[in-house]
Amino acid sequence: MAHLLGTESVRLEYPTKVVFDAVTIGVSEGDRIGIVGRNGDGKSSLLGILDGRVIPNDGKVTRRNGLRMGALEQGDTLDDASTVGHAIVGDRPEHVWAGEPRIREIISGLVADVGWDTLIGTLSGGQRRRVALAALLVEDWDLVILDEPTNHLDVEGVQWLADHLRQRWTKTQGGLLVVTHDRWFLDEVCTATWEVHDRVVEPFDGGYAAYVLQRVERDRQASTIEAKRQNLMRKELAWLRRGAPARTSKPKFRIDAANVLIDDVPPPRDRVELAKLATARLGKDVVDIENVSVSYGENVVLTDVTWRIGPGDRLAVLGANGAGKSTLLGLVSGTVLPTTGRVKRGKTVKIGMLDQRFNDLEEIADDRVREVLARTRTTFTVDGRDLTPAQLLERLGFSRDHLSARVADLSGGQKRRLQLLLVLLAEPNVLILDEPTNDVDTDMLTAMEDLLDSWPGTLLVVSHDRYLVERTTDMQYAIFDRGLRHLPGGVDEYLRLRHAESQTVPEAAPREVSASSAAEQRAAAKALQATERKLERLGERIEALHSTMAAHDPSDYLGLGRLHDELRDLEAEVAELENAWLELSEQAG
Repeated sequence: MAHLLGTESVRLEYPTKVVFDAVTIGVSEGDRIGIVGRNGDGKSSLLGILDGRVIPNDGKVTRRNGLRMGALEQGDTLDDASTVGHAIVGDRPEHVWAGEPRIREIISGLVADVGWDTLIGTLSGGQRRRVALAALLVEDWDLVILDEPTNHLDVEGVQWLADHLRQRWTKTQGGLLVVTHDRWFLDEVCTATWEVHDRVVEPFDGGYAAYVLQRVERDRQASTIEAKRQNLMRKELAWLRRGAPARTSKPKFRIDAANVLIDDVPPPRDRVELAKLATARLGKDVVDIENVSVSYGENVVLTDVTWRIGPGDRLAVLGANGAGKSTLLGLVSGTVLPTTGRVKRGKTVKIGMLDQRFNDLEEIADDRVREVLARTRTTFTVDGRDLTPAQLLERLGFSRDHLSARVADLSGGQKRRLQLLLVLLAEPNVLILDEPTNDVDTDMLTAMEDLLDSWPGTLLVVSHDRYLVERTTDMQYAIFDRGLRHLPGGVDEYLRLRHAESQTVPEAAPREVSASSAAEQRAAAKALQATERKLERLGERIEALHSTMAAHDPSDYLGLGRLHDELRDLEAEVAELENAWLELSEQAG
């Protein structure tokens, strides 16, 4: 494959830190490379070196003559006085750009909801991001460099971008470099992964799932101590193999090697034990939302919503931006009052929320991290081990070197780690995560998921990060047309329903109709796989519940009644899933 660009013995050094030392890498035609690593280790600096914005101290950067290269940075350079249309297509006449199917598809996929004549200066941050991405993608590039492209994109937007990048070039043409913490996106798009760490760039074959396997294997072959081998990445690998088989069936992912490495790794969560602990902490009643509607003046946000949240439930809420997800969370937490209907909370419910902002850190902005931790409880139990707050924070990827820093001086990722720690130390029994992936890297996401695996309470998640949703929750719901709907088929079912919702009768060429039909079949096939995984998990829960009932005190009629109610609910969910499976199997052909 033809060389596009690369580096030879590059060194990058700042006054207080050496970022890279003698790094030699290359990008060839057909490469689709995802870049991962801890925040601050140099991912964005690497992109800057490759696209020419950052000049290395030593070494050289090589580029093919005439290379057409386009880059999306984390910030944008859009002109506030320009219109959306001009920012995307420039001075090209409408009949020129509108005659290109690729440009029409990009505009439809990213900015269909943004006025063509709207001034850039009036857009929200998310809208600006999508306009900048559209302006990049409408051009014809040999190499596309993307720095956190999924920021501000919802689940549908991430799916669209993944589809677009897979189809943008043939397999042996074009090149892609992408920095993102969205692990689902990495698996969908990338055929190779670069890990930036300790002044080097280490290459791995395949997307995120393959990278996890090879990273675990690398640690094992390096004869690290057993405690190191029993690390989070092995647990992550076990989930990828057992919970998401579609990801691990990709070329070059060594399934036999993965099975050997995870042979002694238990499932991420003991659902039965967690349910028992959650019931002990919460009782039977958590939050019941009954026939609730919410309006702000004439703006009706939710209509006739009924949602019963039980002890130990792990639930995700999906929906388009502005659909009412934050309003629904507000009903649960008590910050939003219903216009009609009622919300009933159990007497022992204590809610903790990790939101998108850092308002809860403002009061301690001038304190040092060490001082903040000294005021908290002395230990926190994780997987049967007692950890100090400092140890727990370090487990989340927070360096001990920063314990003396003032809270106001922390980076966004460090603040997110501290924020999560303080929420957990407050000992809530209902935890709400509202877009928790902002400002964090993949290592912290893995550590956060590991902590949540042993957290004995009710969990509610709102996130555009599909991987996080599938990894941490057992049931998914979505807001459609101001109502709440259960999704037996998970995220795949949500995307299928959103696609169906947006469809009109198109006057399309036969070939376009055929492509759409094929895309719908692929979506149905993915939803079918997700449904099968959920049926398998429900089967395990029902089997465990039968064992619990068999061992239960037969004279405890109330306890047995509750177990029978739980069993009946699970069996009803299975019946609903089986109906969905039959429907999806027909659609998948």
